[in-house]
Amino acid sequence: MKITLSGTRGSVGRAGPETMAYGGDTSCVLVTADDGSTLVLDAGSGIRRLNNDFSLSPDRIDILLTHLHMDHIQGLGFFKPIFDPNSEVNLWGPVSSTMNLADRLGRYLSPPLFPVRLRDLPRVGVRDVRPGSFDIGPFSITTDLVMHPGPTLGFRIEADGASIAYLPDHEPALGSDEFPKAPEWTSGYDLSRGVDLLVHDFQYTEAEYPSRQGWGHSSVAQAVAFATQVGAGRLVTFHHDPDHDDATLDEVHDIDTGFELIPGRAGLTIEA
Repeated sequence: MKITLSGTRGSVGRAGPETMAYGGDTSCVLVTADDGSTLVLDAGSGIRRLNNDFSLSPDRIDILLTHLHMDHIQGLGFFKPIFDPNSEVNLWGPVSSTMNLADRLGRYLSPPLFPVRLRDLPRVGVRDVRPGSFDIGPFSITTDLVMHPGPTLGFRIEADGASIAYLPDHEPALGSDEFPKAPEWTSGYDLSRGVDLLVHDFQYTEAEYPSRQGWGHSSVAQAVAFATQVGAGRLVTFHHDPDHDDATLDEVHDIDTGFELIPGRAGLTIEA
């Protein structure tokens, strides 16, 4: 199993010469099993990079949405397969106590925000996801709610004897004077325990975090502490702040972690 990072930026895209190394597109990751089966994680602007990816089967494409903030769904309307009557596209996302997923996504995919309505797309299915486990092809998927404003899911994906945890927007240290504490009080712990590859929120520096506490994101030190606590084999950094240019991100990655730290750069492919 391998992952390809199609968009690694958080909150809002940032394109320009100062973000060429890490990329300016927002959250999207392609997961590929050994047999060629694929999953798409989130549909930020980075999903446009997959429009001409011939590893995606035209027969069925499954997109797992962690939550519905714009930086995770804004690429949906620009993903060509949703307009193709020969492609079955399934959107999986967090259940809500107030509206179903189709109605919530329809707020974006409808005028005045978008010219085409979700209900008019030819072969798009929408599936509400509750915490638990399910299979898609060779992938065994476990999901649970994690600490981030609004219903937000984290995903653990297992296939081919490898495991990946995807927690792109996550604030496990919220409400804790010292982090980490006991595993049973740590958001995302069970999803991430012992994974080979952890893709995790890496948005704030230590100086930035205090004024942004409660916004649903991790500082660099918190992300490293979380990866250490769960015993992740490798940490892939993700959801880079739009205020962080390439030089800043090079600087924040210059730390000693005791395990392999992989800077999340758009276009990077990693074997799990």
